[in-house]
Amino acid sequence: MEEFLKDCKAGKVYVSAFPDFKVFKKYSNDIAWETEVWIAIEEMLDYMIHYNGDRFLGPR
Repeated sequence: MEEFLKDCKAGKVYVSAFPDFKVFKKYSNDIAWETEVWIAIEEMLDYMIHYNGDRFLGPR
């Protein structure tokens, strides 16, 4: 992905998307630090989890 986007001037945000908590839990130990997680459940469609509590969501 880095090679593909090497000439892109916009900031990159990596998002792991899951259909529900069951699938998220299955892969949660493998999610890269400094990435975002989105879980497609109706109660949380507008929310994301950031894997590093001291930074806000957005490009780096």
